[in-house]
Amino acid sequence: MVVDLVTPQELRKLRKKAGLTQKELAKRAGISQSLIARIEKGTVDPRLSTLRKIINIINEVLGEKKFLARSIMSSPVISLDVNDTIGKAIELMWKYGISQLPVFQNGKLVGSIREDSILNKIKNEKIEDLLNKKVYELKEESFPIVNVETSIEEIGRILLSGKPAVLVEDNGKIVGIITKIDLIAKQFIK
Repeated sequence: MVVDLVTPQELRKLRKKAGLTQKELAKRAGISQSLIARIEKGTVDPRLSTLRKIINIINEVLGEKKFLARSIMSSPVISLDVNDTIGKAIELMWKYGISQLPVFQNGKLVGSIREDSILNKIKNEKIEDLLNKKVYELKEESFPIVNVETSIEEIGRILLSGKPAVLVEDNGKIVGIITKIDLIAKQFIK
């Protein structure tokens, strides 16, 4: 087995990309944190077996992250305020090629709006009247919220239960959205 040699700077970048602290990496590799620090500074050349352990752990963690919400979410989240018009909702859906939007009021998630809801209203209303209505008049329930560390399998279960999208949060802040096509594309497009 050949281990790709990495520079100390590359090793540090890979560790950070994996979301590992020096302490966490050291614990998993069974070496001291100070050794990790010296390797990353370039002041010590590690044994090949030590470097192999470190790289394998980083690759393992990076591989795990490929199957989490953070790896397939779309960001930033395109959203509406409850006082925006249906016309604005339609413009955003057209511009970004999306079919649903979360709705916020004063920064707090309060619902969602979907193209299906708009289409259903078009049957019974004049288009001009509909375009000027406020989003709050058509808003529906909010999308479920998952953490950035939620597995793709769990997200799949939520979406298959009939939800059109899930929002992704990190430290209490909405940072992404996942729709059915995001989940499908992840499975087939590498």
